Amino acid sequence: MLIAFHKPYGIVSQFTSDGARTETLAAFGFPPRVYPIGRLDADSEGLLLLSDEPELNDRLLHPRHGHAREYWCEVERVPSPDSLARLSAGVVIQGRKTMACTVRAIDPQPTIPARVPPIRSRASVPTRWISIELAEGKNRQVRRMTAAIGHPTLRLIRVRVGRFRLENLAQGEWRRLSDREHALVLADG
Repeated sequence: MLIAFHKPYGIVSQFTSDGARTETLAAFGFPPRVYPIGRLDADSEGLLLLSDEPELNDRLLHPRHGHAREYWCEVERVPSPDSLARLSAGVVIQGRKTMACTVRAIDPQPTIPARVPPIRSRASVPTRWISIELAEGKNRQVRRMTAAIGHPTLRLIRVRVGRFRLENLAQGEWRRLSDREHALVLADG
C-alpha cells in the first residue's frame, strides 16, 4: 500500500511525539503499520509518502538510485541566473558538496494559498519561487543549499516524487494511490 499525504506546516513526519509541542502523523487516521518514506521537517509542507512496503524507503531515497524529488522554495530576494547555476552545480554545505541538481525559477510565479502561520515578510525585500529537483536528501538540505547562495528559504513545499505530483490533495488530506500512481512514484522524474 502506498499513501500520498499533503503534510501541512508544523507537523512532524513521525507517529510518536518527541516531547515537543508539534503535532504528529498520529492525528491523521492513517491505516495501521504504515510508516513515512523519508521525512519533511516540521517547517516544510507538501507530498509525504507513507507505505507498508519496507523496500520502498531505499528505492526512493538512496542517492545511488537517482530517484528525483522536486521542491518549490520561496526564497528571499530574486536569485540571479548565476546564483541558480551555482545551486544547480552543487554547493558545499556542512563540509561536503551536494550532488548536481536541476534548478529553475518558476515563471510565472505559482499561486499558493498563504501558510498558517504566515511566513515572515518585509515590504522592501522581494521573494521568488524556485524549483529544485534532486536525488539526495540530507537533513534540511534544500534550506541549507539556498542559504549557501545567499537566498534563505522562507517556505518549502515538496511537489513531486518520481513522476507523481502533489495535485488535488488539500493540506492534511491523504489517499491510497492507485497502481498507476504507484508506478508514477517509482518512475524516474
